[in-house]
Amino acid sequence: MDPAPAGASPPRYGVTVHHDRQVPMRDGIRLATDVYRPSDPDDGTVDEQPHPALLVRTPYDKRDRDRVEGWGTYFAERGYVVAIQDVRGRYASEGDFVHLVNEPEDGYDTVAWLAEEPYCDGQVGTMGTSYMAWVQRALATLDPPGLAAMFVNQGAANGWEATLRHNGAFELRWFTWALTVGGGFAHRALVEPDVQRVLAAVDTGELFERGPIRPGDSPLRHLPEYEDWLFAFMTADGTDGLWDERGINFSAYVDAAADVPTVFAGGWYDSYGKATSDSFRRTAARKKSDHFLIMGPWTHGGTGAWDDPVSGEVWVGDAAVVDFRATILAFFDHYLKELDTWDRAPVSYFRMGADRERGTHDHDGTLSFPGRWATAEDWPLPDTAFVSYFAQPDGTLAPTRPEAADAATTYRFDPDDPVPTIGGNCSSYVTFEPRSESIEEYPLADRQVASVTGRGGFDQRTRPGTVGADPPYGPLAERDDVVTFRTPPLAEPLEIAGPLSVRIFGTTDAPDTDFTAKLVQELPPSPAYPAGFALNLADSICRARYRGYRREPDPIEPDTVYAFDMEPYPTATTVAPGDRLRLDISSSNYPRFDVNPNTGTAGGRERRVAANTIYHDRNHPTHISLPVRSA
Repeated sequence: MDPAPAGASPPRYGVTVHHDRQVPMRDGIRLATDVYRPSDPDDGTVDEQPHPALLVRTPYDKRDRDRVEGWGTYFAERGYVVAIQDVRGRYASEGDFVHLVNEPEDGYDTVAWLAEEPYCDGQVGTMGTSYMAWVQRALATLDPPGLAAMFVNQGAANGWEATLRHNGAFELRWFTWALTVGGGFAHRALVEPDVQRVLAAVDTGELFERGPIRPGDSPLRHLPEYEDWLFAFMTADGTDGLWDERGINFSAYVDAAADVPTVFAGGWYDSYGKATSDSFRRTAARKKSDHFLIMGPWTHGGTGAWDDPVSGEVWVGDAAVVDFRATILAFFDHYLKELDTWDRAPVSYFRMGADRERGTHDHDGTLSFPGRWATAEDWPLPDTAFVSYFAQPDGTLAPTRPEAADAATTYRFDPDDPVPTIGGNCSSYVTFEPRSESIEEYPLADRQVASVTGRGGFDQRTRPGTVGADPPYGPLAERDDVVTFRTPPLAEPLEIAGPLSVRIFGTTDAPDTDFTAKLVQELPPSPAYPAGFALNLADSICRARYRGYRREPDPIEPDTVYAFDMEPYPTATTVAPGDRLRLDISSSNYPRFDVNPNTGTAGGRERRVAANTIYHDRNHPTHISLPVRSA
């Protein structure tokens, strides 16, 4: 892709910054906002002509170097007013921080204020990644005056469906977020040195090794307001009004939301990969403005992800590298300045492995799996055939329904020995280098950061450092509680691109349990990889009492067969001749998701082992639906 066509706004201005503008919200709370304005590059005189404005609302400190230089300065030099705001309860802003809940109204009030400022031409664009993408979608549900365009990178759609909970299970990344990039950077932590020192010494990997996280049993007890909202998201059932809040469930407000040109950008290995594509599909179908989907092979992040050709243990090729800020500039130049800088198809997606050499090769210590970009008019791709691959009695995976009248596999699910997470759609599962100094004495930005799960494509083998794994290390597929179904080595290439779905027919002898599914691409052995490479593509989970995408929990009857539906995150890969596709089924994926105690209750200390059974016969055809295209 050409992210910065000729004609984009050049960096011809100087920049004048007005720090800590106190922007009043409707309830009187004031939010600190830094405003970057174009100025004369020679004498620093502020340009009094009105310009389009760009808004970034962040919980991560508006004075962070990347936001100052990469957003404030970069866009102001190119003729935009840029407002960067600390969200409520963070850093220099007043009020109490409650995760996501206050962002619709606060965002609306900020956009309305900015659009009326004399240095703004009445047009406000929004931009940002992750939480800074959540806040864009939140304010858009109220359709604020002046909102003219949005670049939403790696944001949510419906927190109950994915990103907070996932078919009832909780994404434990929010626990590490609250401790590190959340609580670790919290307004409160910055003013209480004793709390700083506690958080600075946290090793989240060790916390996960100990097992279930309960209120009062973790360092979050020192940030009780953070512990309160974290456990509300972890334990509230689907009927709780929390899941219909404007700041959490944007899908419920699409019709009322602003209709402005929007880019939804994400990655195949991003924790918001499903939400990104869901947002584009739902919004583009119901709004008249131009909407775009960009899906790369990236993990979570903005500039750092878009310019990285490595995803986990996989080199996806230099073609994957895209200039993040230049792409955003081209978008806003077109829609806010009417420049001829944005002429692309509605959908741009990266086909992983499309340019891979035959066989399994190494690239500087990573799997060589280069791909290329492609475009389309819609999502799912218009020429997609959804093909079901069925679990067979002999352990194979095939596009034909099983013929056996009775076929099942039973395994033992012990919540005290969950299947470890090895990469995938993970973000924020991090731990800081433990230190005894306070955050002010040794800033978090200076500390080494380590992932406790890995993120991106990984060979599905445990290794030293894998949470929950003990020597001898080895393939997850060899665990007794992982049931695998494999295709034979493919004779012809197969391209998979789009959303995935899985239906597992299963029973349990417990009051409640989970079922998990993971799609794996098995690359054959080679001199570089003598044991081959089991590349994770996508995964999902279903909590039994929330089966069928229900929000009201419905207890199951032990030893009764139920269908458990789930949607692994979308992907795009080329399966070469000699590769196999594998479906892994189990009942845990930890610490990506919290572990079901198999008791039917939440928050208690009791746990029990469950005997779970997977059915793969003609009356109970467990299968995965793949979006297949002609390679």
